[in-house]
Order: sequence, then structure tokens, then C-alpha cells
Amino acid sequence: MQSWNSFLTAALAAAVLAGGVACAPTETRPSTGEVIDDSALTARVKTALINEPGVKSMAINVESFRGTVSLSGFVDSEEMAQRAISAAQKVSGVRSVKNDMRVKPAS
Repeated sequence: MQSWNSFLTAALAAAVLAGGVACAPTETRPSTGEVIDDSALTARVKTALINEPGVKSMAINVESFRGTVSLSGFVDSEEMAQRAISAAQKVSGVRSVKNDMRVKPAS
């Protein structure tokens, strides 16, 4: 009976250790806390874009990873892209802004 308890204890310890390692952050995968922080940062940047005059916020996709914000989508002009970048840079918690926006060709 004691060996069975020892086996169960060892198996439980191994499962907990494996679960902890699986949740550990890596260079490309954030921790659970970082995911929450990134989600909050994304929401704050989206709000800033909505409140920025001259920016069509619905045309701009926002993603965050460890304080780096990526803006993508199609905008009407380079000026609109610059306004969006500037608005994002002013948000607390933004370390850098990556511009993946493209200006729509004139029709």
C-alpha cells in the first residue's frame, strides 16, 4: 500500500511539473499573465485609434506581444497611418509600434 501511495505521489508531482513547464513562457510564446497584459494593451490601443480624428479605426488591425504593438490593414493615406502610429505610441505600456499598414491605391 505504501509503494502505491509513493507511486501516486510521484505521478502527481510529475504531472504538476509537466503542467508548469507547459505553461512557462518562451521567446515566442507568452505566459498567461503576458497574454492578459497584451489583451489589455490591444484594447487600449484600439480605443486610442477610435478616439483619434482622421483615423478609420475599423480598417486597422491591432495585435500586441510583450509591449510591441503591430498595426496592419489598409488605410486611405500615409497621413492616416502616421496618425494611427502616433496614437498607439502614446498609449501607456506600448514599447514599440510595428507598422504593417498599407496605403490603398488611388482609384
